[in-house]
Amino acid sequence: MPSAAERTRTLVQSTCSAVLLIPGLEGVPPELLMPHARATGPEGEVFLLYPADSPAVRAATHAQDDELPAVLEITDVAPVSVPHRIRGRAWVSGWLTTAPGVAEPGLMMLRLEVGEASVDDLWGAQQIEPEEFARASVDPLVAHEAELLQHLHAAHSDQVQSLCGLLGERAETPGDPSQRAVPLALDRFGLRVRITGERCFDARFDFPEPVRDVSGLRRAMHALFEAAAA
Repeated sequence: MPSAAERTRTLVQSTCSAVLLIPGLEGVPPELLMPHARATGPEGEVFLLYPADSPAVRAATHAQDDELPAVLEITDVAPVSVPHRIRGRAWVSGWLTTAPGVAEPGLMMLRLEVGEASVDDLWGAQQIEPEEFARASVDPLVAHEAELLQHLHAAHSDQVQSLCGLLGERAETPGDPSQRAVPLALDRFGLRVRITGERCFDARFDFPEPVRDVSGLRRAMHALFEAAAA
């Protein structure tokens, strides 16, 4: 399974919505504190791109040499429609400064030096030390996960439904015609499916070995569907 640090770093570099929380800016509309882009540097620092006139840039510029505390809050929402659609949240807190140089005309890069991080997601709630965050790798499927899950749901729903056969009695709800299996989350280690109906629960299907790319994922999913059909 992916570690808490890996899951958090993957969320930071995903397309999930994020907002930067800065003391003194509590009354600012959240959309003005959402970075246009974000990335993680080689030492684990988080770079955030904002309009040069944004409240976040003004606050960081005004602080100058003082340490400006800030928290990047990320909300992960399933890309397919399921009950309880929020898959998790992550918080990366530290100290905000302006990054040297100009990213693009009218934009400015801010640097968040990570002091601590935490995640509360489908795997559970955990704390992450900054050293763990800096060392963690990003899941190779993160850029494609939303599209892949939507494709599985739209084009392979019967095969996803067939995975319930691998769960035995756990998946059986007699007299429940509304029971459906919906692909919920995907990473290099496996697929998570949400079973909905009279009961709602998640089932995890691990791959025989971690996949490295989309080609490896296709092979792993084919093997999974073959096992369900056997």
